[in-house]
Formats: sequence, C-alpha cells, structure tokens
Amino acid sequence: MLTGLTDRLKHAAKSGGEDGSAAVEFVFLGVLLLVPLVYLIVAVGQVQGAAYAVVGAADHAAKIYAAAPAGTAPESQARAAAELALSDFGFDPNGLELRISCSPECSAPGSTVTVTVALDVPLPVVGAMPGMNLAPVRVDSTSMQTVERFG
Repeated sequence: MLTGLTDRLKHAAKSGGEDGSAAVEFVFLGVLLLVPLVYLIVAVGQVQGAAYAVVGAADHAAKIYAAAPAGTAPESQARAAAELALSDFGFDPNGLELRISCSPECSAPGSTVTVTVALDVPLPVVGAMPGMNLAPVRVDSTSMQTVERFG
C-alpha cells in the first residue's frame, strides 16, 4: 500500500505540473498583504505623532498664557508656543485651531486657563491622489493651568 502511494507521488513529481509556482505565489501574496499592512502602520504612526504634538502644544500654550505678565498679549505668545510645538513634530501649524477660555477672568490670580488645541491630520499618500477626498483624522487636546496667586 505504501509503495503504491510513493509511486503515485513520484509520477506526479515527474509530470512537472507546477514547478516553480510556489515562489511566484509567495511573492504575489507577500506584496498583496504587505502593502496594506505597511500603509496601516504608517497611518497609525502619523496619527499617533499628531496626538503627541497636540498634547504638547496645548500644554505649552496653557503654561505660557497662565504665566504671562499683566499688560502683555498672551494670546499671541500662546499661539506661537503651540505652533512651535507642532512644527517640532513635523506638522504644518497653519491647520492649528486654538481656543482659550478662562474662569473667571484670564489675568486674575487663582483663575484657571483652559487651552484646547485641535489639528486635522491628513492620511499619508491618499491626500495626494486626485479624486480621493477622504476626511482627515482630527486630534485634539485640552490643557488647564492655574494663574499663580502670588505672581
């Protein structure tokens, strides 16, 4: 019984029906599965980097705004700090949305300054393709700082 099976296998191997097709299938399936996986890793990395950048931008802007001396323009200083934090991570600061709110008033000692930073992160490669108008991923962060009571 075993000799009959081995004879059939030898005969199938001699007929050469599929010689060399395993390498072609491996390369084709490897590329077919690897390209989406690499794109997914790059896209997730882009969004995660933007999330870190937005957290840093909100934190720095809130600290700058809360520590600004009276009589200065803390809004422009906070925006400059947020733009610098975004550009340090390689993102375009032109898409920055910055909202500042204070309770009860901004320069009063003991009041809290809340800064919210939002950024739309375009997906890699897809944004450059004509006709592909996919919505970007939006990341945002909020940071709160207290204005010092004793200056």
